[in-house]
Amino acid sequence: MNLAHLHLVMNHVPTIGSVAALGVLLLGYVRRNDHLKHVGLEVLFIVALLTLPVYVSGVAGYFEIKNRPDVSVDAVKIHQDVALFGFGWMMMAGFVAWIALWQWRRHGRPGRGLVPAATLLLVMTLVVMGRAANLGGEIRHPEILTGGAAAAPAGDPDRFVTSAITEVAVYSHWAWPAAETVHFLGLSLSLGVLLAINLRLLGFMSEVPFAQVHRLLPWGMLGFGANLITGMFFFVGQPGQYTSSNPFYWKILFLVIAGANFLYLTVFGKAWKEGESARFDPNIADKAMAILSLTAWLGVLYAGRMLPFLGKSF
Repeated sequence: MNLAHLHLVMNHVPTIGSVAALGVLLLGYVRRNDHLKHVGLEVLFIVALLTLPVYVSGVAGYFEIKNRPDVSVDAVKIHQDVALFGFGWMMMAGFVAWIALWQWRRHGRPGRGLVPAATLLLVMTLVVMGRAANLGGEIRHPEILTGGAAAAPAGDPDRFVTSAITEVAVYSHWAWPAAETVHFLGLSLSLGVLLAINLRLLGFMSEVPFAQVHRLLPWGMLGFGANLITGMFFFVGQPGQYTSSNPFYWKILFLVIAGANFLYLTVFGKAWKEGESARFDPNIADKAMAILSLTAWLGVLYAGRMLPFLGKSF
C-alpha cells in the first residue's frame, strides 16, 4: 500500500463533503433555521481541513505512478492544476465559514453577508472540485472520456500552474526566503495564541477571564492561514523533497489536529457561559482538547524541524 491508495480512499472527501455541507446550508435557508446553518458551516470547516491531506496524498501518488507507460503525465498535471484551484477555493470557503462561526459565538449572530459568502464560495469550490475529480478519473479510466479519447493538451510542458510555481520557488532569489520568513512568523503567531488559550483551559493564568484570552483566537487563525499559504508554496514548488520524507506526513496529520482545535475553541459553549468570570473551571473534555492541541503543535514543530534529518529528500 502506498500514498496513491490513500488518495483513492480520500479523494471523494472534498466533493462529497462539499455536497453535504451545501445541503445542510441550503436546508437552513429553506427552513430559516440558524442552527442548521451553523452546522453547515462546521461541516464546511471540517471538510476544508481534510482537503489538505487529500491534496498532499494526490501529489505523492503522482510520484508513484508517473513512470508507468499507461499514465499520461500531462493528464496528471492538468488534474493537479485544477485540484490546486479547488484547494484554494476550499480554503477560502473554510476561512469565511470560520469567521462566521467566530462572530456567531462572539456576538450571537454572524456578520451580515458572511454565511451567504461562505455558501457562494462553497458552490464555486464544488464546481472546481467536481471538475478535478472528473479529470482524476480520466487518468486511469479512458472509458469515461468525452468522445472516447483523451484530448492531448497543446503547448509546452512548462505551461502548467504547478510548473510555474516550481519555477518561482527554484529560480527566484527572494521568493523562498520571504516565504520562510512569513511561515515562521505565522507559526509563532498561531502557536503563541493557542498556547495562551489552551494553557488557560488547563488552569494556568486562572486570574484572567477566559473570554479575554479567547479574544486572541482570530490572530491565531491569521497565523495559521499564513502558515498554510506559505507551506503550500513550498510543497507545490518542490514536492519531491517532501513526498519522500516521512516526517512531512506526520506534520500534515498534526496540522489537521491543530486546525480542529480552532473549531473546538470556536463552537464549544461552557467557557463562554462562565468565561467572563475568572472562576472558570474547564471540564475534562476541554482539558483533553487543550492537551491534544499542545501535543499536536509540538508534533508540528518537531516534524518540521526534522525534515532535513529524517527521510531521504532534503
